Amino acid sequence: MILGAHVSGAAKIYETLDIAHGLGCDTMQIFSRSPQSWRRSAHTDEECREFILRRKKFKIGPVFIHIPYLINLASPDKRLYHGSISAYIEDMQEAQKLGADYIVTHMGSHKQTSEDAGIKRLIAALNKILEATKDSKVGILLENTAGSGSWLGYRFYHQHKVVKGLNDKSRVGLCLDTAHAYLAGYELRSKEGLEKMLDEIEEMVGLKLVKLIHLNDSAGKLGSHHDCHAHIGKGYIGKEGMKRIINHPKLKAIPMVIETPKTTADSDKENLNLIRKLAK
Repeated sequence: MILGAHVSGAAKIYETLDIAHGLGCDTMQIFSRSPQSWRRSAHTDEECREFILRRKKFKIGPVFIHIPYLINLASPDKRLYHGSISAYIEDMQEAQKLGADYIVTHMGSHKQTSEDAGIKRLIAALNKILEATKDSKVGILLENTAGSGSWLGYRFYHQHKVVKGLNDKSRVGLCLDTAHAYLAGYELRSKEGLEKMLDEIEEMVGLKLVKLIHLNDSAGKLGSHHDCHAHIGKGYIGKEGMKRIINHPKLKAIPMVIETPKTTADSDKENLNLIRKLAK
C-alpha cells in the first residue's frame, strides 16, 4: 500500500517532507503556493534542491502537487482563461524544478455556458500547456468532482472527451476522489456500486490511467453535489465502504492520499492509522 496525506502548514516547501515523514507517509500531496491567490514569487533554486534532497532522504514518492483553486481552464472569461493557462505553465515548470511527479487539477467550471463548451476550452488549454512543457516529465491528473454548480468532471465521460481531444495523451491521467464520486451520485457504500463505477472508468478512459486516489469519506449524502470531506469511516461512505475501496484488487496498488479534515493536530495520524488497520 502506498499511503500518504495532503500536507500543509510548513513555512518552507521542503519542510512539508518532514511533516509527511513524521506521519509515516510513503507518498504526499502539497500546494506549491497559496491555493487561493495568484503567484507572488517562485521558490528559490536552493529551496527546490533541498526539497529534492529531503524527498530522497525520506524515500517519499510519488509527489503530487495540487493546482490552486483560482485556476479555471474551462472559463468563458478570456482574461481568467488565458491567465489560468499562463499560471498553469508556471506551476508545471516549478513542479519540474521540485522533482514532483504529477500536478492534480480540477477540470474547471464552464460558468453556465455549457458542458460541451467548457470541455472544448479545457482541451484547448491543456493542449497549449502540454506543448509549452513538452520537455517536462511532470504529468497532469484530471480529478473528478462532486458536480456542484457548473463544475466539470462529475461523470467520467467528461474525462473521456478531454483525453480523446488531446494531441499528446502520454502525460495525462486521472485522480479519483472517493468523496467527490459519492457526492456526484456513485454509490460507493456497496460492492455493486463500487464495481459499477470502476466499470464506467474502465469503459470511458481505462483504469490504468488512474494514478492517484484521494481517499476521503463524504460529509454529504449520496448525490448531494456539495463538496465536503469527512474523516475515514465517519462519513456517509462509512468504515465498511472505505475498507472495500482500500482493499479492492484494482485499486490497492494505486497511491492513496487523504484530504480529510484537520480537526486536531492528530487528525491526519488518526486517519492514516485507521486506513492501515482497514488494509488487509
